[in-house]
Amino acid sequence: MKLDFYKYHGTGNDFILIDSFNKDIQLSKDNIEQLCHRRFGIGADGLMILRKHDGYDFEMDFYNSDGNQGSMCGNGGRCIVAFAHDLGIIEDTTKFLAPDGEHEAKFFSHDKISLKMIDVDYIENNELGFFMNTGSPHLVITKETELGLNVFEEGKSIRYSEKYRNEGVNVNFVIPGTDNSKIFTYERGVENQTFSCGTGTVAAALTLHKNRNTQSPIRFTTLGGNLSVLFNFDAHDKYSNIWLEGSAIRTFQGISNIII
Repeated sequence: MKLDFYKYHGTGNDFILIDSFNKDIQLSKDNIEQLCHRRFGIGADGLMILRKHDGYDFEMDFYNSDGNQGSMCGNGGRCIVAFAHDLGIIEDTTKFLAPDGEHEAKFFSHDKISLKMIDVDYIENNELGFFMNTGSPHLVITKETELGLNVFEEGKSIRYSEKYRNEGVNVNFVIPGTDNSKIFTYERGVENQTFSCGTGTVAAALTLHKNRNTQSPIRFTTLGGNLSVLFNFDAHDKYSNIWLEGSAIRTFQGISNIII
């Protein structure tokens, strides 16, 4: 079968986008893994199918590059908003359904899309770092310098440690800065370092606020570009009105020959 696809990236976190809004497209785990393979397929950190869903502008059906259904992806969320905008499904605001529930977003341009994230009311400070769920489970570790940091080896060892091997965890290393902080992420499902991680950047922002009292908005530099996180914090240790801001760029489109 010939499958039309589009390719987008959010600060280097790249995704295959499939339009299933007016037709039913079903892909197997093997299909998705093959399409995301960087040598034998198109190549991507993940794949999203844009589907129709009653009560929402659209549904974000998200898969990691290993072919398994994923949890929420902040960069992917901005990319699928840009995709829906480019298809003419939405204009400048939207409400859509994602793996972790309802989300709102604002499209200003491909260089700036604001995505509202879920509230966070629990952050665990454990022996490894700060753990929380920002739509996906994240561990944030603060470093003073990136010298000697091996994101792949350190991230993998924690992701497959006894504490996290069953459910899995995304591991983020943050180097705090005055204006911009740096963040590096090892992502489960991709099982490698990615150029950027949206939900991880949100987790890093909340960690910097909790641990260092860094105030909103908090800006980050990733390997693939810049992201900002805005939020409210109340006396009950609850983070709400969390917005992730950054770009979502369409790089190309094409047709893949794949057996479904």
